[in-house]
Amino acid sequence: MSVYPEIAAARGDVEASAWRIERGSRRRGDASCDLRGRVLRVPLGPDTSARVVRAHELIHARVSPAVAAALPAGVGPRALECAEEFRVNTIAARLGFPVEELVDGSERHGGEHLAQAGEWDEALCFWLAVLGTGAERGYLAGIRRHEPDWASALRAVRTRVLGIVKNRGPAELGSTSLGGEGLPRGYTEVTVPVARLVSALLGQPPGGGEEGRRRVRERLRASPSRLVATGSFANLVLSPDLPARSRHAPGSPRWRPSVEGVALRYPSRLLVDDQRRAFARRAPGRGGVVVLDQSGSMDLQPAQLADLVAQAPGSWVLGYSHRPGDDGTTPNAWILAGPRHQVVVPPRGHVGNGVDGPALAWALHRRRPGEPVVWVTDGQVTDSNDFASAHLAAECARLVRTRRIVLVRDLDEAGDVLRGRRPRHRASSFGRVGRALSALASA
Repeated sequence: MSVYPEIAAARGDVEASAWRIERGSRRRGDASCDLRGRVLRVPLGPDTSARVVRAHELIHARVSPAVAAALPAGVGPRALECAEEFRVNTIAARLGFPVEELVDGSERHGGEHLAQAGEWDEALCFWLAVLGTGAERGYLAGIRRHEPDWASALRAVRTRVLGIVKNRGPAELGSTSLGGEGLPRGYTEVTVPVARLVSALLGQPPGGGEEGRRRVRERLRASPSRLVATGSFANLVLSPDLPARSRHAPGSPRWRPSVEGVALRYPSRLLVDDQRRAFARRAPGRGGVVVLDQSGSMDLQPAQLADLVAQAPGSWVLGYSHRPGDDGTTPNAWILAGPRHQVVVPPRGHVGNGVDGPALAWALHRRRPGEPVVWVTDGQVTDSNDFASAHLAAECARLVRTRRIVLVRDLDEAGDVLRGRRPRHRASSFGRVGRALSALASA
């Protein structure tokens, strides 16, 4: 496998010279790009993961600073390093590379180790390195096991960081035109602000429940390019038809001839059928509507979706996740399956929730009499900028209570409910929505 960093690094501020290629691997830390020493260490295999790692390092060669720069005021060196990793990953994702291939499976254990050891600064900086790659959920799960307050703070950081890159295309993110400091503009306008935002929290691990979270939010407000709470859901924007395959669904609801009804579906039976079953009625079949929260970076595999719909052939499955601050042009919901189709490759979610309420309303409109609506969620509800909202959680809780929506933790439990089994978790255990349900029950 040939790699040509000389082509990627062909830019005005980089002297043309030969590079040395070293064989690395996709393991975290075993690939690198030394732009000043002209050394590229990458895996050389033909598989997709090796290709994405090579793309990541070649993007470094293309957009990262070619000269040693003074550390900006108020910025930690490790924060700056990880902020640049975030910028490069974001560019790769927006160019269409499957950046989830950068995940090596160690993230959950790493998060758990950092939280257990009390290493807040590294936990915060490394959060930038995994942000947007599909590793957030596992990393946060490891953090949350020992330091739940840290996980809450990291979610707030994520919202602010994504606000900095919102609406910036790959050309702007990767701009190599030089600014006043002699550094690429993409670096000074994206990497440095992200690093400065994170550096404001270094040395100050969050804690103390709500008071600690309040202090984190106050420190984050110091950044000029911040998102603010809107207190309202974004509009539901359904994705256009995704590549799907038809599926035969034995037992799914379908029409059967009947002697009575409101639609004359089989008029020929008036002549050839002794019972004159010219009308139609629906045959019984297992169905329902599953609403799937895909915020964070939940990686939904086709096999998981197939297993779910096989258990209830007549079901609909809606995935949703909103990009914080989006103006309504990016789809934030997608029909993953219906009684006659299933998408080939389920899309990955964005970062935020943002449309919990509208997604539930869609499901209730789609539901047929007697069918369940099942919500796969952690119970956290956020507004269009991904800020937690008590009154929006209460709004969803009222829908859950009055329309008998069933809350579950994962797709396996959703399949059990569609087959008629009781949910394994009490509704009151689902985060903000659960607390709002408890409040409604005691009112």
